[in-house]
Amino acid sequence: MPAPAIDRAQIAATYRLIAPHIRRTPAIALAGGDLGLDAGRLTLKLELFQHAGSFKTRGAFANLLRREVPPAGVVAASGGNHGAAVAYAAMKLGHPAKIFVPGISSPAKIARIRGYGADLVVGGERYADALVASEAWIAQSGGLAVHAFDQAETMLGQGSIGLELEEQAPDLGTLLVAVSGGGLIGGIAAWYGGRVRVVGVEPEGAPTLTKALAAGRPVDAETGSIAADSLAPRRIGELVFPIAQQHVESVVLVADDAIRQAQKALWDGLRVVAEPGGVAAFAALLSGRYRPGKDERVGVVVSGGNTVAVDFDR
Repeated sequence: MPAPAIDRAQIAATYRLIAPHIRRTPAIALAGGDLGLDAGRLTLKLELFQHAGSFKTRGAFANLLRREVPPAGVVAASGGNHGAAVAYAAMKLGHPAKIFVPGISSPAKIARIRGYGADLVVGGERYADALVASEAWIAQSGGLAVHAFDQAETMLGQGSIGLELEEQAPDLGTLLVAVSGGGLIGGIAAWYGGRVRVVGVEPEGAPTLTKALAAGRPVDAETGSIAADSLAPRRIGELVFPIAQQHVESVVLVADDAIRQAQKALWDGLRVVAEPGGVAAFAALLSGRYRPGKDERVGVVVSGGNTVAVDFDR
């Protein structure tokens, strides 16, 4: 079957399909000063409260519900969050799942995947290594590949965050979104279609979309950073890139120290523990890499919370 269009109509249809299986995550409005910012009002979309601990669960259910799953089940390569989401969706829908993750995947994410009953393979150094291993298994087993970002169904599921957030915070002018392979920002940007300024945020050590936009096409980028288990796929997705060119206003880079400070600020201000990749978008505000205008209404997607416990007060 031809791939579905990645647009508002298909995102809305996908949302109706996956809604019984996902959480409608909260969006909270607060004063910027509550989190150490000079900015006025701020809206946080707390997607770390999603099933399996991240936004990835939306795309996982979209794949398993929109596509035919063979008896061999589903196969996914992941830095950790996508693997946990696919394992969770497969468990809930009664399908076998085989998940490949690299050695940098956090213990919290590995534990989640195992806890959901998936067959887990840990090997290689980065996401790209896990992807190669998963492709070999797919060729051998006939399992259904569920790509972490470069799949129409994945992006349609992630785009449902934009649908929810527009209902919860209809007056946003700007939305900050972390970028990995681009499934999250691509889906959200496709939903808003330029009606809200969508700004991408990447770690300095993993500038995948930054380099692609400069080159005019997806190209290989570095894969470093404290957030490498969720924001370092080597290159932006082919399906994502044209959407980003059209609907992502800009991309900013944040340092690892800013990501750590953002984690602590969320804990101090909200008692929320988010993983490094999950707070990257907020780090752009906290570090001043993105400076909103005086009356600008800014939203931030806090995308994941799969991390080991951290004693920020120590």
